Amino acid sequence: MPHDLFDPGKLKLLSLEERIHDIKLDDILFEIPEPFYHPHLDTLSNAIITARQKGAAVIMMYGAHVIRRGCAKLMIRLMEEGYITHFATNGAGAIHDFELAMIGQTCESVEKYITEGQFGLWQETGKINDAVTSGAADKLGFGESTGRYICRNNFPYAGSSVLAAGYRLNIPVTVHVGIGNDIIHEHPNCDGAATGQASLTDFLIYAKSMEKLEGGVFLNFGSAVTGPEVYLKCLSMVRNVAKQEGRKISDFTTAVFDKQSIAGDEINTAPDKSNPQYFFRPWKTILARTVSDGGKSYYIQGDHRETFGNLAVKLLNRKGEL
Repeated sequence: MPHDLFDPGKLKLLSLEERIHDIKLDDILFEIPEPFYHPHLDTLSNAIITARQKGAAVIMMYGAHVIRRGCAKLMIRLMEEGYITHFATNGAGAIHDFELAMIGQTCESVEKYITEGQFGLWQETGKINDAVTSGAADKLGFGESTGRYICRNNFPYAGSSVLAAGYRLNIPVTVHVGIGNDIIHEHPNCDGAATGQASLTDFLIYAKSMEKLEGGVFLNFGSAVTGPEVYLKCLSMVRNVAKQEGRKISDFTTAVFDKQSIAGDEINTAPDKSNPQYFFRPWKTILARTVSDGGKSYYIQGDHRETFGNLAVKLLNRKGEL
């Protein structure tokens, strides 16, 4: 017998006009970062230039905090100038992008709204579900569906949207979700089949991009679970096909950017299972295991506003080298 289901139709959704927003676009958006030095920023800048000169992929997976730290303008410029060939994020990254494009504000207090039973239940944010349902019917991925919706509905701050820029430039910006992870899954208009189909489409788009990772670069900014896990599965898929065709995908560069401190210098070796940092997936997956047969990896600790911002500026200052 089927189990009883919660009825989301009983939920009371409020307007975003009633929400207290912790982040405003004018407060976070920047194009000139605070100075930050790390020797591997030059190493990675060189690797990205070389990859693009070869026609190899440069893929960047990012968590929602990269958007919340105001990096969108520089992300868009890297797409426009041809440095990044594919952006990927999780559901939260898409939600913050969408809200900032729509109202120029985002981010609610979990502490405040969970006590009121109102966390995530905002009418306008649920429009992402409409975008994804419509896009899935057209066989689009989650990211392209949402970017298309932002552009077609003339969101007032669409110029700050990485999703909209990807749609405009025809560059993949994929969104990788887990049902129940994101506030839009609370909403009555969430279509699980459409959401799953759209995210699966993005997964396959992502894997297609990774077919060009030989000689390329993979960057992971602040995504501790989605980033390494989706990357791992897609890399296995493209290596499987490459092996059948007598090719390899092993000579590429990876880099992880995060605020967590990593003990020791041997980042190319996964920590022992007795070490709690073994469970920090970006280390064992992106920095160690997947580059063990020919790749290079780097770890840069710091705030995304500074680390990504300074990497982006280094690349943009080398305009004309591609």
